[in-house]
Amino acid sequence: MKIVISGFYGLGNTGDEAILESIVDNLRGELDSPEITVFSLSPEETARTHQVKSIYRGWRHQFGDKIKALREADLLVSGGGGLLQDTYPTKFIFGPLPYYLLIVFLAKLCRTKVMFFSQGIGPITSTWGKILMKIFANMADFVTVRDQYSKDYLLKLGVTRPKTVVTSDIVFAFKKKEDDACLKSLELSNTDNLVAVSVRPWFEKVKQFEQIASILDELIEARKITPVFVPMEGHHDVNASQKVLEKMKHADKCVMLGEKFTPNQYLNFISKCQLTIGMRLHALIFSTISGVPHIGLSYDKKVESLLKRSGMWEYSAVLEEINEENLTKNAITLLDNRDKFVQIVKNNAETMRVDAIRNLDLLKEHFVK
Repeated sequence: MKIVISGFYGLGNTGDEAILESIVDNLRGELDSPEITVFSLSPEETARTHQVKSIYRGWRHQFGDKIKALREADLLVSGGGGLLQDTYPTKFIFGPLPYYLLIVFLAKLCRTKVMFFSQGIGPITSTWGKILMKIFANMADFVTVRDQYSKDYLLKLGVTRPKTVVTSDIVFAFKKKEDDACLKSLELSNTDNLVAVSVRPWFEKVKQFEQIASILDELIEARKITPVFVPMEGHHDVNASQKVLEKMKHADKCVMLGEKFTPNQYLNFISKCQLTIGMRLHALIFSTISGVPHIGLSYDKKVESLLKRSGMWEYSAVLEEINEENLTKNAITLLDNRDKFVQIVKNNAETMRVDAIRNLDLLKEHFVK
């Protein structure tokens, strides 16, 4: 079976690279020698890392190669991740939303089947974005989404033709390989009280950096934790982490991981931590997979949806509604009663792992002859 995968790949985002690794590994585990081609911004690196064919994803280069790959494919897998949104400006053919939908349109012109795979939908607020969704998303042959919110959002947008099934993020089916490169790189004398911290820039919002700094200072004093910043998207997250450190009294008690580790290596590191405090969705997913209690700072409905499913929503907060005192108390509760919360998170992670594997079952059911 020949499959083309289209997504936010080859741009150094750990969450999206984890999605790709999980899709590729699971396709190979479930199908008989699939031929996989990935549209990537770094095609040579993607091909080398995953042993797949890879084509430059942008319009400027290899357009004919993209058409050829789609024409020869049995299926276009669009996803996973939050591809269909217009948080960033959407113009006539520019921006993520038009790009991914036009890839779908090209696939249909090539008479290739299309599956939206483990996607998170929205927000889509522009008139043009809504029109694009109603026209092109309805061309998909089958849709799986990673949460109920996304399914409801599709219906609200008028995307009704393909059947939509709620599963979970495909990273819950990630095939972990033991690798302690992250932990070894830190050379810490004491690794008993590590707390993973994942922060990201979010447009002009900066108040959260000072608030996170205050929470970490309190936890260092109250529980002698060692905060470790985990940059899930390279220099963007390194810069955001530095903004937190600049506000801290005890910045000398913190460390930062390098930005060039693989998704598997970051996952292995987070699994060694006592707690995660984070904004990045896939840092929180890695924590859930590993049974690590976590406090999420939700800047988007996708984060809130995950936290509700992982059982950690009542200990978390919407980004604009952070209460430092409450979140510090919540963190101490999670640390002091860790065994109890580990079990809650693990139980919920298993449910989502089963749902993630269902993405593959549904793909086989609808597209494998």
